[in-house]
Parts: sequence; structure tokens; C-alpha cells
Amino acid sequence: MSLTPIEAISTSAYQAMLPELTLLSGIILMIIATNLGDGRMRIPLTNIRVPVFFGGRRFEMTADPRIPGYICVMTLALSAVLALMSQPNNLLHVYYTGQEGYLLTTSTGTPLLQIDAFSRLFELMFYAVLLIAAVSSLDTMHAIDSRKVSNDDSKQLVENRRQIDFHLLILLSAFGMSMVAMSVNLFMLFLGLELASLAIYVLVAFHKESKAGSEAGVKYFIVGATASAVGFYGMSLLYLWNGDLGVLSLQNAWRAMDGTEVLPIIALGLLLVGFGFKISAVPFHFVAPDAYAGASSPVAGILATASKAMGFIALMRVLFLVTLPETDSTAVWLILMGVLAGVSMTWGNLAALTSTNPKRMLAYSSVAHAGYMLAALTAVGAWRWGHFALGTAVDAVLMLTAAVIFHLFVLVTFKLGAFLVLGLIEIEEESHDMKSLNGLAKRDPMIAFSMFIFMLALAGVPPLAGFMSKFLMASGIVQVTTSESGMELSKGLIPMLQSLHWTFWLALLIFLNSALSLFYYLRIGVLMFFEEPETKLPLPKAARLRGMIWVCTVGAIVFGISGDWLFEFAKSAAEAFFNH
Repeated sequence: MSLTPIEAISTSAYQAMLPELTLLSGIILMIIATNLGDGRMRIPLTNIRVPVFFGGRRFEMTADPRIPGYICVMTLALSAVLALMSQPNNLLHVYYTGQEGYLLTTSTGTPLLQIDAFSRLFELMFYAVLLIAAVSSLDTMHAIDSRKVSNDDSKQLVENRRQIDFHLLILLSAFGMSMVAMSVNLFMLFLGLELASLAIYVLVAFHKESKAGSEAGVKYFIVGATASAVGFYGMSLLYLWNGDLGVLSLQNAWRAMDGTEVLPIIALGLLLVGFGFKISAVPFHFVAPDAYAGASSPVAGILATASKAMGFIALMRVLFLVTLPETDSTAVWLILMGVLAGVSMTWGNLAALTSTNPKRMLAYSSVAHAGYMLAALTAVGAWRWGHFALGTAVDAVLMLTAAVIFHLFVLVTFKLGAFLVLGLIEIEEESHDMKSLNGLAKRDPMIAFSMFIFMLALAGVPPLAGFMSKFLMASGIVQVTTSESGMELSKGLIPMLQSLHWTFWLALLIFLNSALSLFYYLRIGVLMFFEEPETKLPLPKAARLRGMIWVCTVGAIVFGISGDWLFEFAKSAAEAFFNH
């Protein structure tokens, strides 16, 4: 891949980072536009007051509490368009071939950010998640016209102020996620993770008037901050060992190690703790169900999709680009990741079986999906890298990595969509019990249909997107682990099975757990179509939220039936990633 090195502070860098600069512009615009008013400042030692147009009573044009939401939505939409059209030279087909990109460096040449097919594809995914959540929140968060509010009604004014806070946090998290997608320096990666995480911590606890919301926010912040501290300590040990946190520098140092050194291995273990929390893998998942249940449904959807993707990007940067051996067939982290994968997918599905809260059920389902993706990453670590050249027999690994990227992308449609359906129910109902889904088909057949599509996609039922992504991961594991075992078939089945790498059985475990998950996903269908509703009242109209639900529904179907073009984008992203 041909990368053009440019200094981070230069005209070329500004052009390359138009999507991120658009996000910053949206943040600044939201702060300024929502505070414009008839404020005046007195000139010192005089009685003359001059207008400063900031503060005071807000202007008629800027008093509308819906403005922050509109600014947020337009900023995310424009950033997504610019990400599609940005580099290089506005040629989308050239960009997605993974043949060109930009490497942003310091004045001394230290790589910081990399703009290529990998980073841009994930940025598009982040913007899509946050855009859908922002549009949905226009209906789930009620804005009151402040021009009709009396001076004594402070509560309504506070509610309007929350509109600014909520959408500002959405844009801040988008900026942090963009940094994570582009980072090729662990310190920059950490900054992006924490910027996005701090915004998400507040979003989880945003509905502090409810006990579940405030408790979830405090728990998620404490555990998340602890995990970040552990990961940052591991990063500091890597810096102590190598003197540089650039991915390429760490890669060279790791491969130059004489045997196994204690310090980098400990550092790697601490980093895995920090990243394990981000992806909600067992045993770092224990606060995730509370966070999902206490947060608003759009925010819970962000946790289950975009936040999880950040963790997997960080994992892939460290495991594949830094610690993956060049000549050995076994990575140091292989066994640990395999165990985490198996335990996560199994425990997540078993816990979901007994959940009576739909949000907690989806949280445990998210833990299981983290296990599926960890299994795929484990198989990549078992590949005999030193025996093959990139672009030939390593196609199997590229396909497997692309399958993980594809799964993270399509997960947005059915996982976020499921949370949006719950959000529609919760607009007027405070129930967080499975009974809230009883008879949903009689109250709103179209929404029940969408929810059923989401459940089937999560279970991996063909021809939906969930089936295609799971099939690609499982078949990729089989292809990678059996690439040198076919010759043993002539000697019999038993010798062939004995010749397989143990990661092969992770594919079987994916299949068995997917079958297990059918029980609790289909339970949702039984409740919606065969149980009597607790109320005959129709669901709220909420046109924008319903629109986003239908967008997710169409995506879950289309990406399953004809998702080849998206998988090709994912494969180009994988090629750009490994050609770092």
C-alpha cells in the first residue's frame, strides 16, 4: 500500500482530516449557537455597555431547544459523506482498493494517524451508529420550546439544557472514535479511547433521575476508569521497554526480542485487561448488563456496537501488528484469547437464557458476540505466517479478518435496531421487563416484524446479515486451521482430526452457541406474536425513531441477501490493515 507521509500540522493534513475537522466545527458551532443572546459587557470605568452577542436572553432564532439535535445530526451526516469522498482525490473506488492513503506524522517523522481503507470504513460505521442514535433521540428526548417557558419553570429550562449536553457528548464520542480508527501510535489510541469513553460514561448516566440510570453510570465509570488505568499502566511499561509507542516501532522491537522478555509480556497482559472491558469479554463483562439496562436505549445501542468496535480495533492493532510472530505458528496470547472466546460466547448465551430484562438479555448477547469475534481473531494468531507471502495463501487470514470487520459493521443494523425498538416502547412505558413485549404484534405489527427480524439476525438465521457474518467467521476459522490438514484425509478421519490446530474447534463452538441462542431470541417472537398485550394502547408515533428502525431492518435484510459488496469493502480494509 502506498501511503503519503504528511505532517500532522499542515495544509495536506487538514485536507485529509476533513471529516474530523467537521466534527470539531460542529462541536464549536453547537456551543456558540446555543448561547447567542443579547448579552452586553460594560466597558471598565464607564457606564457604556456594548453588545457581545453571547449570554443574556437568547435570540428568537437560537432559543429553539431542537437546534442542538439538528446541529448534531447534520454534523454527523456531513462527516460521513466526507469520509466516503475524502481520500484520495475524491475517488471512492480508488480509496477502497486499499492502495492509497495518508500517514500523519510529527515534524520528526513519528507516525501518529493513518488514513486508509481500514480507518475510513470504521469511521463510517461510527458515524452511522451515532447518527442513528442522534436522530432517534430527537423523539426519545422531549424538547420544550423555551420561548413559552415562564421564568419560574426552571425544570423545563434544565430539560432544554440537557438537549445541548446530550448531543455535544455524541459529537465528542464521535471525535474520539475517529481517533481510535486512525491511530497507529498507542498513546494516540489511548487518547481516542478515553475521549470517547468519558463521553459515553456520562451518556450512560444521563437519565440520572432514575435509580437504574444513575447506578449504572457510576458503576460503568468506576470499572471503566479502573480498566483504563490498568491498560495505561501496561502502555507505560511498553514505553519503558521500547522508548516509543508507535505500532511499527513496537512491532520491530517485539520481533527482535531474544526469547521471551517479562516486561513486554506483562505490559501486553495489562493492555488486554483494558481492551477486554471495552469489548465486554468474560470476565470483564460484569458491569455491562447494568450499564445497558440503566442507559437509554439509543445509548445502549452505542455501547453494543460502536464502543465494542473501538475495543476490537485496539485489540487488532496490538495483537496483529505488534505481537504476531513472523515465523512462529503460535502467538503468545493465543491460548488466552481462545479461552476468553470460548468462555465469553458460552457464558453470554447461558446468561441471556435466564434474563427477564430485554436490555440485559441483549447485553449478554453482546458478550456472546464478542466471543464469536475473539474466536476469529484467535484463528488468525494460529496461522503459520512465516511459511507464506501476503497476497497468496494468506488470503484465508485476510478473509477471516474481513469477516470480523464485516460482523462489526452489520451488527449495527440488528443490534442497534433491537435497542431502538425497546426505546420506542419505553417512550411512554417505564417497564424494563419482558412483559413489555407481550402482544407487540397486536399493538404494532410492523414494529413487531422489525423486532423479529433483528432477533433472527442476532441468532444467525439465513438469509439475514447475522447469518452471513457468522458463517464467514466460522468458515474462515475452518479454512485457516485446515489449510495444511487436507493431505491427512487419505490416512483416515481420526489422523486428520488429530492434525487440526485446536482453534478449529472454536468454529464448532460458534455453531453450537448460535443454536443455543435461538432459544432466547425466539422467546421474544413468542411473546410478541402469541401473548396478550398488557395494554391495548398503540405505540407512540415517533416518526424519526420509527424511520431509524426501518433503516436498520432494511440493512439487516439487504446485507444478508446481497452483502458481497460490503464484504469487499471489509476485505480492502483488512488488506490496508495488514499492509501497515
